[in-house]
Amino acid sequence: MEKGLIQVYTGNGKGKTTAALGLALRATGHGLKVLVIQFMKGNIEYGELESTKKLSPHLTIKQMGRETFVSKTNPDPIDINLAQEGFTLARKAILGGNYDIVILDEINMAIDFGLISLSEVLDLIDQKPEEVELILTGRNARAEVMEKADLVTEMIERKHYYTKGVKARKGIEI
Repeated sequence: MEKGLIQVYTGNGKGKTTAALGLALRATGHGLKVLVIQFMKGNIEYGELESTKKLSPHLTIKQMGRETFVSKTNPDPIDINLAQEGFTLARKAILGGNYDIVILDEINMAIDFGLISLSEVLDLIDQKPEEVELILTGRNARAEVMEKADLVTEMIERKHYYTKGVKARKGIEI
């Protein structure tokens, strides 16, 4: 890629990860190599994990989290370690030259929960090579991250069937 940009998908609405994965699907169709690192997600049978098997080696997804929810006020050291490992992987992937696009799924939440420091993420954004596209997803994106981005999309929830008791559905939410 000649010029990689920085994109942020944030907000309280559904669709941030879905938008990033849609971009990944489009990119693999053009032969680009994509890495998705999912922070705070793990051991859940997300449909995108199955799709990755069909799109490999162009698309790789690495989950860096557990199936359980992370406590914002008192995160488990395991969750902090997994996020830190994910961030180390992200740094290597972005700076290593092996990927055209790197998607840091839920990194905004990892920052918000104190699993990864804002300063580390801002430093990595500043070090991003010119040819790498970087996508950061998750609610509560910090103003400093959005300022550095070339594109910021905020998903706003106006109505959600979850409030009527509809659980996550296979192929739609998972």
